[in-house]
Amino acid sequence: MKIYVGQLPHNVNESELKELFSEFGEIASVKLIMDHYSGRPKGFGFIDMPNNPEADAAIKALNKSMLKGREIKVNQVQQTRRDKRLKRRSRY
Repeated sequence: MKIYVGQLPHNVNESELKELFSEFGEIASVKLIMDHYSGRPKGFGFIDMPNNPEADAAIKALNKSMLKGREIKVNQVQQTRRDKRLKRRSRY
């Protein structure tokens, strides 16, 4: 399950996120979104956990929790309109 993590402090790195989520199970990948110009984190990222029950437990436990003085948002990534369009059959 892919998990969105938002409102992160700008001094958090990928290894800290991996350590935080690994308490709940196996982590397949961690991606912290970086600003292209400054090279600093934008304040959000994505965690991929292969086991759905473990991912659900992490979401419930960590959503609205404090990390380095900021309340973080943690929820499941929603399918976007673009993803839905890709699944449609071509008209041509």
